[in-house]
Amino acid sequence: MFVAWTTTTKRADADRLARGAVEAHLAACAQVDGPVTSYYHWEGKLESAEEFRVWFKYLPGNASALSGWVHNHHPFATPQWIEVSAENVGEKYLSWAIANSTSAPFPSQKPR
Repeated sequence: MFVAWTTTTKRADADRLARGAVEAHLAACAQVDGPVTSYYHWEGKLESAEEFRVWFKYLPGNASALSGWVHNHHPFATPQWIEVSAENVGEKYLSWAIANSTSAPFPSQKPR
């Protein structure tokens, strides 16, 4: 299982991304939290912004499709997109995620 996240400046955009990815079965679950304050350099200046973080939990077989979908639907020209592999996933949660996603990349691998 993978976890990825992005941020938006508007709650409505975060909700739209989260809901859309789950409706398309690209992510088994998406969560929105925030606001959080982000500090970053943009176009040579130090900036800060109030943002909402969207967390996506998904199967490796959906990684490319989810990334493409988020980038196509994201309001930012350069959206944050960070993916990490979950080292340990509960067996029942992983089974639920497989049942609620379009791809099942762990047919022979048993979760720890």
